[in-house]
Amino acid sequence: MCRRNRGGGVSKINDDVLQNILGRLPALTFASAACVSKSWNRVCSRVLTRPKLASALSLNPSLHEAVKEVFDKVLSEPIRPQFAIAFIGVQFNLKETHKLITEKLGGEIPIITNAASGIIGADAKTNELREVKWELGDEDGPNCEEYNTLSNLNRGIVLVVGFVPGLKVAAVPLIRPKKGNQTAMVDKFVIDIMNYTASVSGCTSPTGIIMFGDQTIDMKPVIAKMDHAMPEETTIVGDASGSFLFRSGVSSHSYSGDLYFFDAVALVFARDKEKPHGIGETQFYVTLSTGVIPFGPQLTAVAVRVKDQGCSWLSASMEGYHEILGGQDLLDSINEVMDQDEIDESPDLYIGVTQHRECSIGSVQLRSATSLAFYEVLGGDNEYFVVDGVGIKPGDSFLFYHSDSETASSSCANVFEDLEALKTGSNDKDHGDVIGVADNGLKKEVFGGFIFSCHLRGESYFGRPNVDSDPFSLNFPNVPLAGLFCTEEIGRDSPGSSAQKEGQEPSFGRCCLHVYSTVYLVMSYVPPPLEL
Repeated sequence: MCRRNRGGGVSKINDDVLQNILGRLPALTFASAACVSKSWNRVCSRVLTRPKLASALSLNPSLHEAVKEVFDKVLSEPIRPQFAIAFIGVQFNLKETHKLITEKLGGEIPIITNAASGIIGADAKTNELREVKWELGDEDGPNCEEYNTLSNLNRGIVLVVGFVPGLKVAAVPLIRPKKGNQTAMVDKFVIDIMNYTASVSGCTSPTGIIMFGDQTIDMKPVIAKMDHAMPEETTIVGDASGSFLFRSGVSSHSYSGDLYFFDAVALVFARDKEKPHGIGETQFYVTLSTGVIPFGPQLTAVAVRVKDQGCSWLSASMEGYHEILGGQDLLDSINEVMDQDEIDESPDLYIGVTQHRECSIGSVQLRSATSLAFYEVLGGDNEYFVVDGVGIKPGDSFLFYHSDSETASSSCANVFEDLEALKTGSNDKDHGDVIGVADNGLKKEVFGGFIFSCHLRGESYFGRPNVDSDPFSLNFPNVPLAGLFCTEEIGRDSPGSSAQKEGQEPSFGRCCLHVYSTVYLVMSYVPPPLEL
């Protein structure tokens, strides 16, 4: 850009002034400005040296209007999208919504559109943070009429667009096998993630993974294998029971919906081995609020029968007793324990099963591992009790768990303290490298976050709004946040998180697929060391 001086000549505007002007442009105008000249492109690159997350929510019942509202918001400032995620109500057509989003963003960036039971985010019009669950017939709460009228029910969208310099991003799918053997396809899925990571970063360890599983499949063995295969520092979060469409963002990978069906998709973030000079490090941190509590004695599965519709029928024994416990008698005893504990609500009942398993990928044997898997209790008869899901083996030990709102509220308070330490730079050594000051002495800057919350939580569960989003939004009030309510929450918590401190005994194994929980992904940036 030029200006005429008093003598009639032309002089260049100072780069700092130009940077200030370009930094105020909306994204599309900014992209055009970057094409004006090499010098302008260089200045535009200076505007975007730090990672950025832009998100917006719309409850407009018109799909086209809702998509327009969120795009107007997320593209109101400079950003070079590297990925996009949209959570939508199930009354918005998934295929049409995905098509609208991919057309508006263009290019070859990875895009995932996922249907949800509810959405979390800042309203595109008012900037008000909202937790929206669509529950027909819910007459409680000040916002039920707005969210649950027939015109608005299950209609809404939250869109996230991200820019993460120093990272490469791609969507890697788990292809559904045409005949039976999912194990081989899961192995291929994990290998594909590692191969993509190695191709862009030179190592096989992703920085983070955001996953979406199809609601018709059991994601437990998929998540368990990923937990065993991925190094401890790789964060994994997501929705295990959704309905999604995606674009991979990898030019060498083209997947036609006519040829393939998909059981899951992983949005993979990997360090860029060709990261430009002067770019810092993007880090992911995961913590979670649990909503179930164990009770009763530890039991052991004796006989396991798998029947129709993916259910397991179990008989059990208790240490010190030789007889096998009948299904209905055991459930009656469990209900008596809950009555003695004066549990007023009608909680949902689960078993948490400790599973010791050998794990391999193809012919490569991995370390043996112990994991904790939850199964909802459905009922029982004189001989067996019934749980939803498969994968339990005779000899597996388990405890009963029940949902508990007080536990969930207390756990949310612990998450708040966890994120407060992240914000203030606590020197609590238990937090390891998760404290607010990086090894180079520079303060970490939180630039975005995701929430994956159980659809059974929310205002109707806690009795007040925004309990699940408060730990993040109160600590980082001006930081973009997006989330959804789902049926099964994926969350592999980070070392030193509050979830690990308050969680199960290590011998029970780590749980990565949760019930009644809220999973928090915090994205932060560490600037590069100052040059002397």
